[in-house]
Amino acid sequence: MRSGVCVPNIGEFVDPRRVADLARRAENAGWDGFFAWDHVVFPYGPALEVADPWVLLTAVALATERIRFGPLVTPVARRRPGSLARQTTSLDRLSGGRLVFGAGLGWTLPAEYGTWGEPVEPREVALRLDEGLAVLAGLWSGERVDFRGEYLTATDVTFRPTPAQRPRPPVWVGCNWPNRLPLRRAARWDGVAPMIVNPRDGSAEPTAAAVAQIVATVGEYRAAGDYRAGAECRVGGERPGGAEFDVVITGRTGPDEPAAARETVESIAAAGATWWLEGFRPAPGEYDAALRRIEAGPPV
Repeated sequence: MRSGVCVPNIGEFVDPRRVADLARRAENAGWDGFFAWDHVVFPYGPALEVADPWVLLTAVALATERIRFGPLVTPVARRRPGSLARQTTSLDRLSGGRLVFGAGLGWTLPAEYGTWGEPVEPREVALRLDEGLAVLAGLWSGERVDFRGEYLTATDVTFRPTPAQRPRPPVWVGCNWPNRLPLRRAARWDGVAPMIVNPRDGSAEPTAAAVAQIVATVGEYRAAGDYRAGAECRVGGERPGGAEFDVVITGRTGPDEPAAARETVESIAAAGATWWLEGFRPAPGEYDAALRRIEAGPPV
């Protein structure tokens, strides 16, 4: 079970130097990963400052040497795949092969897409996401790409250099549980990063029972052959060659009760999760809360 931190690119987390300092402290305290949201427009509450996630992640890459890092998650459909391939490749090479690419539709489609006059119909956004991931994988390969989809085209293009990781950086697909359709998409890639949300207040509230259902559902899809060619069907463990399908769960534990934190996270691990992320929100005092939680060390 690996442990990481996930912070917004909003509010108190917009200064790349302060975010880099958090990442450096996380690495020194024994955490395994550091991840950031990818928003351009955040529609909740008063207008807040928003930072470019790729600038934040570049600062994280330069401030650390060991931990994994990346966006959680990038709405692929609102980005051009060529630019995204260049950004991710450059970051992966800069970090010596530590990038994880989190991908999804986006948190609020009217804000992520409708603000700019782009389609907000979930089915179309989902198809654009799938086509975008297919183009990205082709461009990361370093081989010639000719792709003609319903929404995207890439004509006779070869991208060099390639990412440091071969054949590409791992791709984690985000979703909102209990929506099962994105789990089929995740089963084709390298991991799933579900948000298990308390409907009363929108806070992350993962349970071992929900995690077990997610693991079982993804496992069924992969057992049925709904996963990328050549990958052995196994969720939550290593595959031949050292690859792994990750189940990435975000929640919150306190810094002052290590036994309780350990018990919570161990129950999530027993249900099949491979990562636990301490998640923070764009609210007053959250930067200090993140600093305090990071310095207390990972829960397991």
